[in-house]
Amino acid sequence: MKRLSGILAAVLLLAGIGAAQAAVRIANDHGGRIDRYLDGYEELGASGKTVKIDGLCASACTIVLGAIPRDKICVTSKAALAFHAAWDFGAHRRAITNLEATRNLFAMYPVQVRRWIARHGGLTRRPIFLRGKQLQAMYRSC
Repeated sequence: MKRLSGILAAVLLLAGIGAAQAAVRIANDHGGRIDRYLDGYEELGASGKTVKIDGLCASACTIVLGAIPRDKICVTSKAALAFHAAWDFGAHRRAITNLEATRNLFAMYPVQVRRWIARHGGLTRRPIFLRGKQLQAMYRSC
């Protein structure tokens, strides 16, 4: 019985290691509310899992770059990040730029991403896309 307990403990330990090393794939994520992404990425960061960006990661999805350690993020050749200013709904459900949220969003990004955004006009209503060789120069390939 003691040997069985030891084997079970070893299996559980290995299962835990496997779960921590598993990758979470991001593809075709158009974003959403910033607070929901912050909460989700906080949990993901605590899990120790790697994030594999393998397609579109737009809007609030891009918070992953600031919320997850750089060594836990990898990008494929299909990865594309879309950045824009944060906004709220105003009268008649019209989008209105939220300057404070935009400043906070910008501050979350790593410095090399902030520099890239600044060189491409900053966070405005118009999305800008980071992909290809420029993105792969910032993050390791998967």
